[in-house]
Amino acid sequence: MKNGLYSIHIHMTDGVRGRDSGILILRDGLLIGGGPYFWSIGAYTAGEGTWKGHLSTNQHSPFADPFARPLFAGQEVTSGFSGTFSDDEAEVFGTVLVGTRSLVSGPP
Repeated sequence: MKNGLYSIHIHMTDGVRGRDSGILILRDGLLIGGGPYFWSIGAYTAGEGTWKGHLSTNQHSPFADPFARPLFAGQEVTSGFSGTFSDDEAEVFGTVLVGTRSLVSGPP
């Protein structure tokens, strides 16, 4: 996995409606990223076209739409992910624990 700035697009699966977009900076096993409402920090390992890692995510700004329901209810959550990569693209599947509920994300 190359060090660099990546655009990310997250789609919730497993019957939960939700999505987000933002950026991730990958640098020598560490990642940091965010978007208009959330920030994330974590770590990853990569080799032979596969990678896996974990990250903590927290909300830094309230939603502008009063009818939007944040999936994480404003609490910090921890995610684990694994997937594949080639050159400067990657695809991952992840699970986030929100309280006692697990939510799954992956490609659309």
